[in-house]
Amino acid sequence: MLSPKKIRHRKTFKGRMKGAASSGNSLAFGDYGIKADGCGWITSRQIESARIAMTRHVKRGGKVWIRIFPDKPITKKAQETRMGKGKGSPEYWVAVVRPGRIMFEMGGANEEMTMGALRRAVAKLPVPCRIVKREEH
Repeated sequence: MLSPKKIRHRKTFKGRMKGAASSGNSLAFGDYGIKADGCGWITSRQIESARIAMTRHVKRGGKVWIRIFPDKPITKKAQETRMGKGKGSPEYWVAVVRPGRIMFEMGGANEEMTMGALRRAVAKLPVPCRIVKREEH
C-alpha cells in the first residue's frame, strides 16, 4: 500500500475540498484515463484495489500509471473513548481528489480491454468518475 516515507507534520487539518483540480487535469502518459467528476478522499487501500482490478483484467498487458498519491494522514480515536484528551493517532492515508483530476491512466492494450479494465477500477472508487480518451490532433 502507498504511504509517504517522510512527512513534515504527523497530524494534519481536515481541510476543504472546493474548486476544480488545477494540476493533473489532462492525460500525460497513457491513451485512456479515469477522471474525477466529484471531490473526495481516496484511501491507499482503494487505490491499490483499483490498480489490482485493472492489471488483472488486462492480464499484465499494457501499462498503468497512478497519478494520485495518498499523502494526507487521517486520525482516529480509539473505540469508546470519551470526548477531549487530544486528537487521535494516524490510522490511514488518503489522497485528496478534486473534480477534473486524472487519477489513473492506461495504455499499451487494445481499446476494448482497456475500457473494461477502467470500468472495473471506477467501481472500486468512492468518487464519481468518468473514463476519458486522448484526442488525436
